[in-house]
Amino acid sequence: MEAANFKKAGILTLVLVLTCIGSWELYLRNHGVKISYNDDAPLWANKRSHIYNSQERSTFFIGASRIKFDLDIPTWENITGEKAIQLALVGTSPQLILKNLSEDKNFKGRLIVDITEFAVFTRDSGDHESAKKSIEYYHKETPAQWASFHINHVLESQLVFLETKVFSLSALLSRRFPFANRKGIQSDVNFPIGFEPSMYNRQNVMSERFLADTAGQRTMKNYWRRFGLLDTAHGMTGDTLQNIFIDIKTNIDKIKVRGGQVIFVRPPSSGEMLAAENKAYPREDYWNKLLAYTNTPGIYFEDYPELTHFICPEWSHLSPKDAVVFTKDLIEILQNKYKWAFYNKQSLALNNLNSKNF
Repeated sequence: MEAANFKKAGILTLVLVLTCIGSWELYLRNHGVKISYNDDAPLWANKRSHIYNSQERSTFFIGASRIKFDLDIPTWENITGEKAIQLALVGTSPQLILKNLSEDKNFKGRLIVDITEFAVFTRDSGDHESAKKSIEYYHKETPAQWASFHINHVLESQLVFLETKVFSLSALLSRRFPFANRKGIQSDVNFPIGFEPSMYNRQNVMSERFLADTAGQRTMKNYWRRFGLLDTAHGMTGDTLQNIFIDIKTNIDKIKVRGGQVIFVRPPSSGEMLAAENKAYPREDYWNKLLAYTNTPGIYFEDYPELTHFICPEWSHLSPKDAVVFTKDLIEILQNKYKWAFYNKQSLALNNLNSKNF
């Protein structure tokens, strides 16, 4: 009798759990929430491992969040016939990832580096933490962690509520009941839902919900103010800046010696963000000197009429529609000005012809 009661209780508990999960999943989907993956160290490590697969037909991207939003990976791959491997990290300097790639003797591919000034020209340990954790995870990943990642991938591809950054209990509570910052303790950052959904390829894509939400866009602009990204005080100078130039050049030279190619890209920003960046990081002190010192080519969006018209919804990242256009124009510049030869030449030539006719 007791065994039968335990069985009934177990079945009832399972039904209740599945009902709650199913109801929560349906609620989120009915409110326009779509599949998004946890953009964490295991996912980064998975993409980092692609260096050893068909490197001659891949381009790798590092930097902060702008290149994650602005590069439309399906567009890149459809036009070029090559893979786009996204290794950029949100809110993180690319310095450690560049160093990690330069020290990998097997890496000799093509690398595009997102130069978002406040992310690149920094020695703040917090701006490097995510890269440090991701690189460490990659090098120390166990077989159990590898298996867990692939199991999680299957689940995350089906269930929207598994995005822990947005829908975990702690995230939901902090969003509902925000706490004021205390000395030595910062409250969680809760970006508007739909601002930064992450695809399995690690591309961030603003949702239609966010693009229609002007209040959410204002919230993001206020976050940029809170983070100090709209400050106009001149950025670092002197030996600290020079040492960053030296580190970047040292790492790039290692890649070039092995036959790799490196190019800098300064993605678009707009509004108050761009105005602040122009004052804090004047081109002649940062961008121009970076290119000259490292002897590395660069694409600065304001130098190309086709790249200057973009308006970022929250001043710092492109909408999905504009990301497609930006990616097409970037490919054309790489091919025509810098003579990058892509695998799918026929498709690229056809795309260029269609864009001109359009």
